[in-house]
Amino acid sequence: MIARLYRSLPLIIILALIALVVYFVVSYRSSPNRAKEVLIRSFIWLTGILSGFFALASLYALLERNYFALDIMASFLAVTLVALGIVLVCRAVFLKHHPQYRKKPMKAKRERRLR
Repeated sequence: MIARLYRSLPLIIILALIALVVYFVVSYRSSPNRAKEVLIRSFIWLTGILSGFFALASLYALLERNYFALDIMASFLAVTLVALGIVLVCRAVFLKHHPQYRKKPMKAKRERRLR
């Protein structure tokens, strides 16, 4: 089990570095709450896409009976699914403490008046 997590350590480090860079750049340009909102939204997309990719790669490795590749892809899939779960919990806590972020302003629709 430790060996599988050791192989996915570069993925964990890359995700952590992306999170740090996004948070610090957005908090510098805007506010910390906006940085959290952007980070949560972007990581939901990133971990969702990565989970889908690793699920498809795991399925392909299983169909090809390549158990070494299946082992690696399944461990990467587990890491991305755990990260997605953590992000969804963070989103729930963020929306609990900041309910104003739940409703976004919408663009007004202009209707022309007939004369």
